[in-house]
Amino acid sequence: MQTKYDIIAVGGGFAGTAAAIASARMGKSVLLIEKYNCLGGAASFDLVNPFMKYWIYDKDGQRVYLSRGIFEQILDRLDELGAIDEKRVCFNEEYLKIVLNRMCIEAGVDLLFQSYVVGAEAADRQVSSVSVSNVSGITKYYADYFIDATGDANLCHICGFPYRLGREPDNATQPMTLSFRMSNVNRDLFEKTKDQINPLYKQYQSQGKIKNPREDVLIFYTMNRDTLHFNTTRIIKLDPTDARQLTRAEIEAREQVVEMVDFLKNNFEAFADAILCSTGMQIGVRESRMIIGEKTLTETDLLNCVRSPEGIAACSYKIDIHSPDGSGTKIIKFAPDEYYTIPYGCLVPKNSKNLICAGRCISATHEAQSSLRIMPTCCSMGEAAGVAAAVALDKKSQFCTLDPGLVRDVLKQNGMVVD
Repeated sequence: MQTKYDIIAVGGGFAGTAAAIASARMGKSVLLIEKYNCLGGAASFDLVNPFMKYWIYDKDGQRVYLSRGIFEQILDRLDELGAIDEKRVCFNEEYLKIVLNRMCIEAGVDLLFQSYVVGAEAADRQVSSVSVSNVSGITKYYADYFIDATGDANLCHICGFPYRLGREPDNATQPMTLSFRMSNVNRDLFEKTKDQINPLYKQYQSQGKIKNPREDVLIFYTMNRDTLHFNTTRIIKLDPTDARQLTRAEIEAREQVVEMVDFLKNNFEAFADAILCSTGMQIGVRESRMIIGEKTLTETDLLNCVRSPEGIAACSYKIDIHSPDGSGTKIIKFAPDEYYTIPYGCLVPKNSKNLICAGRCISATHEAQSSLRIMPTCCSMGEAAGVAAAVALDKKSQFCTLDPGLVRDVLKQNGMVVD
């Protein structure tokens, strides 16, 4: 059994999967460790769907995609399987799992499912091994470079790298949400009456009949005409990095699901025969730990649409802060043709020699993180982290001193938008 690799990535969401594929395609031996039984992260486990905005518009009103490279290849493969809509936003997560498996295997990535990283050896800002628990027992795996794509910066936390939690100064995080779906909805009736849902919901809230603090009911279409997707539960003032509070969040969220289902079935004919067909396997966490990095992306950077000279990923998604305190969502949109880029240094924990991050746990303020946390951008960051790990190995360099230009050169060759 192989236990030594060039690169180990922890977390099989869009960030970790893209990182592993990118490194493996550059000829490196790569192990990708995932705690569940498939790849896809929030899309697979939290039922997060559809993809949020990952494009800008040119002067002719045509879409220009910012998340390209591996993410675009994923979309193309979903399209070949008839598993994504024509707008390339709504997708079938079951086929996504297949696509990600195939891309990893084709690249030569070793996959290790149903495995938790429960420990690590680290000293002087350098990681030497991770301890993994699964049905086989506890095994140590060694690598020259490591990628933390856990979303919660779990590996950084275990290894003692500094981080922040939530907003300044009170460490409150954006609410958690358990997504769910209802099937057998009368779609024609729904179209006629959907504008009545939020006014009645707010009336019920004011009367104490609805406990969910979210200000409205957020509904998305799915690839099945009679199935609707709900991203509308809201769990506030609980710490997603505390296991007991996370457990409480899961319990409260399921009660909110039932509350919402009953509200719809009892008040709208479109839902009279509808059934609750699925909930996320885990609650969706928007924000938790964020590393203290070589650089930190700020709200000012986003509002000024700063394109960093060491940019490794581009994003145009709005600042989207679900209130940590209860009701309300702060939204600041960008102009149709504007975007910002994420500097390489935001992926690197301060003075880190061989550990890099990708995904929503990079170094950013509460406000900036609310924009970059979407799955397409996480995929782009993951590809950048994977390329950085392969380049660092070739150059025998540390992440904290690696020339970002070398990473950018490869990303440009891969078709990524970095400027």
